[in-house]
Amino acid sequence: MSPSPAWFARLTRPRYDVVVVGSGPNGMAAAITLAREGRAVLVLEASGEPGGGLRSAQRTLPGFVHDVCSAIHPLAVGSPFFRSARLADHGLEWVEPPLPLAHPLDDGTAVALHRSAEETAAGLGPDGRAYLRLIGRLGSRWERLAPDLLGPPGLPAHPLLMAAFGLDALRSARGLAEARFRGERARALFAGLAGHSVLPLETLSSAAVGLVLGALGHAVGWPLPRGGSQRVNDALILLLRSLGGELVTGARVESLEALPPARLVMLDLTPRQVLRLAGARLPPRYRRALERYRYGPGVFKLDVALEGPVPWRAPECGLAGTVHLGGTLAEIAASERAAWRGEHAERPYVLAAQQSLFDPSRAPAGRHTLWAYCHVPHGSRVDMTARIEAQVERFAPGFRDRILARCARGPAELEAENPNLVGGDIGGGAQDLGQLFARPVLRLVPYATPVRGLYICSSSTPPGGGVHGMCGHHAARAALRAGF
Repeated sequence: MSPSPAWFARLTRPRYDVVVVGSGPNGMAAAITLAREGRAVLVLEASGEPGGGLRSAQRTLPGFVHDVCSAIHPLAVGSPFFRSARLADHGLEWVEPPLPLAHPLDDGTAVALHRSAEETAAGLGPDGRAYLRLIGRLGSRWERLAPDLLGPPGLPAHPLLMAAFGLDALRSARGLAEARFRGERARALFAGLAGHSVLPLETLSSAAVGLVLGALGHAVGWPLPRGGSQRVNDALILLLRSLGGELVTGARVESLEALPPARLVMLDLTPRQVLRLAGARLPPRYRRALERYRYGPGVFKLDVALEGPVPWRAPECGLAGTVHLGGTLAEIAASERAAWRGEHAERPYVLAAQQSLFDPSRAPAGRHTLWAYCHVPHGSRVDMTARIEAQVERFAPGFRDRILARCARGPAELEAENPNLVGGDIGGGAQDLGQLFARPVLRLVPYATPVRGLYICSSSTPPGGGVHGMCGHHAARAALRAGF
């Protein structure tokens, strides 16, 4: 028998009811859900810092706090799990910018997504009424839709609402935008929203993410956590410990046999890491299915320290926490299509956030940060810094003159820091139509593996990517129903 890892000495029990591998939002959600039911829970994190994508660090200059991965959190605020967690009791404070989103255009104006659907529609001219019918109504119905949209596979609680949503959501984003909107402003706004899907906008189901994010903008806004995304995970850790759970960092797990004794093991890992840890224990058919799991394009991330705010031409951009840089529907569609074809767009669709405008703790007085990324081919090693900066400069002349320092990280660096980001894929795997319903494989209970007591709780399970914790919560509930 091989000797126990050094981190075993930090455990307080000889055995646990549950061991969770990975401390990202889904791992923490699984741990908290099980701890609430009285289970003795241990969370193991390979990195020295917990949180997975929920981390912040001074990546450029002292005093400049940059979110390492996720930054803006509409799904967290709109998530049934996060609402039940009451993280404000553990120090989490949300900051809501005046505008959730701005989308600048080459004429010097910007399309603004307001908290009010009616205000948003007023800026869309002849498409205002169509916008209210398509997205505004979803925002007003979010409370009823959320449990189904973020739920596990099964019969919806509101079948008629979900059927109406599905008729639009399963369409391609480009097809839906061109069918419902006549003007470029509304089409561009929806293209930017749908671009978060990391799918070609001509792909079936690429419209779903755009509809959800637009609805969330009206239902809960697109807020950011004061002090950095790390604060979300800090609050989750405090909640877990208040329930008697444990977290051990620097605990790299090489195999299931290296874990302390437990009745239940939850893996906040994507299929590639599951195979590394548990491949020898998995039946051949299930193992082959995991081997066929598909990852999507990666991202190229750029953090910038600035001597002043980004000098946007359109004033709406200075009021928005998030800015979509991509111009028209056609341009964004070309950028997203390129990443899937193994190409690098000259004018990439860039997702940008400017947290320091609304949270002074992110930068020294008078200074600012910019968080930005674009989609690139899976595993790309091309430096996209100049292209991202050119897209910002396009809508904010003089931006480059304000740069004090930058930190660029491509797919290889992102995966080295967080192995769940395979090839730079931040969503836990492609979420196209095939893997929307068979994630990670087609099973009645997708979280349960054929090995009794071994569950997957990562974003590679339903409902998929995003900081909402619902994958972990549903995996834990499935395990409880199975008697664990």
